[in-house]
Amino acid sequence: MLPTTLVNSGSQGNGVLSRRDAARHTAGAKRYKYLRRLFHFRQMDFEFALWQMLYLFTSPQRVYRNFHYRKQTKDQWARDDPAFLVLLSIWLCVSTVGFGFVLDMGFVETIKLLLWVVFIDCVGVGLLIATLMWFISNKYLVKQQNRDYDVEWGYAFDVHLNAFYPLLVILHFIQLFFINYVIISDSVIGYFVGNTLWLIAIGYYIYVTFLGYSALPFLKNTAILLYPFALLIMLYLISLACGWNFTKMLCSFYKYRVK
Repeated sequence: MLPTTLVNSGSQGNGVLSRRDAARHTAGAKRYKYLRRLFHFRQMDFEFALWQMLYLFTSPQRVYRNFHYRKQTKDQWARDDPAFLVLLSIWLCVSTVGFGFVLDMGFVETIKLLLWVVFIDCVGVGLLIATLMWFISNKYLVKQQNRDYDVEWGYAFDVHLNAFYPLLVILHFIQLFFINYVIISDSVIGYFVGNTLWLIAIGYYIYVTFLGYSALPFLKNTAILLYPFALLIMLYLISLACGWNFTKMLCSFYKYRVK
């Protein structure tokens, strides 16, 4: 059961926030509060962020139940605590260093790879996907009777981070133990193992993304976010039939980018 909250005394009779309270809940005010906490580690709840990371693998629905709780208590869907982002950044650094070690990269090459993974793969792609999903969900998925509600851009970015974390662990951590000895080898088992890990990782991303938007009660037809599964499985089967090795292609791309 989710906790309920009383209507704020600063709210109007119909539950709409007064002008003063509304100013505190603008996107700019929320962003300022979030960035301010980014420099105060003692105010971050790292234990809870670790709990979220664990349940994103085992039971991602429980993570989004907490987003419901935050909406009821703090009147926002997006995270107000940057602890998850900090831990994800640490995961990115550690896993990328491991990737550089496995690919036998030097110190400078590993730093270049780290910058690419952080600012392009995670942040850059994340900004693009979050903005696209924010636009699509507000334009096409909001229920007609709930036009007063909209998807927060911060929440869309949180959904991306939630979905990106399992993908990161699978492709940049678990996969490392198989790259040199199994995946990169020119054999059927090599590209089967590598491409299967890609299937699981991207499948996780799609599913966690779907859960994020289906958790919003004012959205409709969120099941269409699962449609990419069909394309993913089709591409997976074609890759096995043609002998494409996605991990080998990724390693070659990374080595090319850090030259």
